[in-house]
Amino acid sequence: MNAAAKKIVAAKGARAHAPSAARARVRAAAAPFTAARDVRLRWPLIWTVVVAAVIYWGMHAHLERYITPQRGIGYALGIIGGSMMLLLLVYSARKRISWLRWLGALPKWFEFHMFLGVVGPVLVLFHANFRFGATNSNVALVSMLVVAASGVIGRYIYTRLHAQLDGKEDTLEQLKAVGERLRAQSVSIEFLPGLLDAIGDVEKRLIEPPKGRFARTVHLFTAAFRMARARHLVRREINMAVRRAATRDSPMVARHARRLAALARRYAYRRLDAGRRVTEYKAYARMFSWWHVLHIPLFFMLLTAGIVHVIAINLY
Repeated sequence: MNAAAKKIVAAKGARAHAPSAARARVRAAAAPFTAARDVRLRWPLIWTVVVAAVIYWGMHAHLERYITPQRGIGYALGIIGGSMMLLLLVYSARKRISWLRWLGALPKWFEFHMFLGVVGPVLVLFHANFRFGATNSNVALVSMLVVAASGVIGRYIYTRLHAQLDGKEDTLEQLKAVGERLRAQSVSIEFLPGLLDAIGDVEKRLIEPPKGRFARTVHLFTAAFRMARARHLVRREINMAVRRAATRDSPMVARHARRLAALARRYAYRRLDAGRRVTEYKAYARMFSWWHVLHIPLFFMLLTAGIVHVIAINLY
């Protein structure tokens, strides 16, 4: 067994429940991505499933027998949903007007903004019984759906630019620095011959952008497939490298093979994720600027349509 392997295995055996120095360094280098990945993939996924289930139930529950837009619960749902969408303006005001700091922290307002942008339209859908009605109602409903869809798209782009949902955008230099630190702190897998080269090869084939505008566009919109493929390939390379090291070096490596493989996978996955974010940064930055230019006029179109709708139903 070489010196690097002995060092890691000894640390594992002596402190089975404490992270090794190598693991701690890799974890610190990738810390900006860990929380972001948890936030982006766990709760939004659960939230999406819950909202989709509620909408599906509302579309098939024949609630028109109990809810009508003109009175009672149906009318109240419309007022509450419309008021929630009106409150979306508070986040924009809090972000741009410094003396509104007393309203609270910007990250909390952003989370509240996303909550209002989902729950408000859902309540309005129940208010409308998931059906079209009069012309002014239809204009307001369609405007709301367009703005809600725009918000979902913008939220996805936003998560590709921000490591954490706190309103602070990562710079390209910060992302590159994290990626370089991850590449430098590879001591945890140096004892696996050829593995670093294999990870680098996967990065070149599946993560680094190709030349040409069309090829880059296809590369951007196939990112999820390519990341899944890259993870599969590096996982296979890690398993083979660990088996080779266990057979060649020592039975001690075999006893710790599962932990060593898990450590190598954690390093490789975070490195791939860092590389992906660096290559996609400029494209998503352009997309977000275009989205922002479009989303604000759409919202004010919704605001106008909503006001006209409220006036119309109360006058006629």
